[in-house]
Amino acid sequence: MGIVFLANLMPAFAPPTWTILVLFKLNWHLDPVALVITGAVAAGSGRYLLALATGRIRDRLSPHRKAGLQAAENYLTGHKGRSLLGLALFTLSPLPSAQLFEAAGLMDVPLLPVTTAFFAGRLVSYSLYIGATRIAERNLGSAFTASLTSPYGIAIQLVLILGVVMLARIDWVRILSPRDAATGHEPE
Repeated sequence: MGIVFLANLMPAFAPPTWTILVLFKLNWHLDPVALVITGAVAAGSGRYLLALATGRIRDRLSPHRKAGLQAAENYLTGHKGRSLLGLALFTLSPLPSAQLFEAAGLMDVPLLPVTTAFFAGRLVSYSLYIGATRIAERNLGSAFTASLTSPYGIAIQLVLILGVVMLARIDWVRILSPRDAATGHEPE
């Protein structure tokens, strides 16, 4: 599970965790329940530490950038609907999760609920992938390679990395109304 943990510490271009778990299942015929649970724990732990490490970058940002990130965080977490939508994104998103965790770390979003949602979503998705190992056995090599070399996969990774960089560069204080930025509530 160290391999899954290390892959989830990578900020970009790591193979999808499900491919690693399926590879383990096919090569070593591991117990599927234990594989799913330990895989989800290792992935969640790696992403949590990735978010913590990215959050340390926040300390090196200018006060203006920190204020902008705080405004974005207040906006996203200041309304129950937006908070639930954000947690759903971590639970169900088909997008690479590294950049989602990097953004959460930069914005100083509470990481325990985010990681819990991620863990719950991964329990479901990893169960589906491990359950379908017979199909994957025929296609695993191409899926693994495609995740690392396909132009679309590379483009998605690059766009998401750019998104994380832009998150810190956008003047969220100016974009969001002063009341929105301070409280996270909709203007009346």
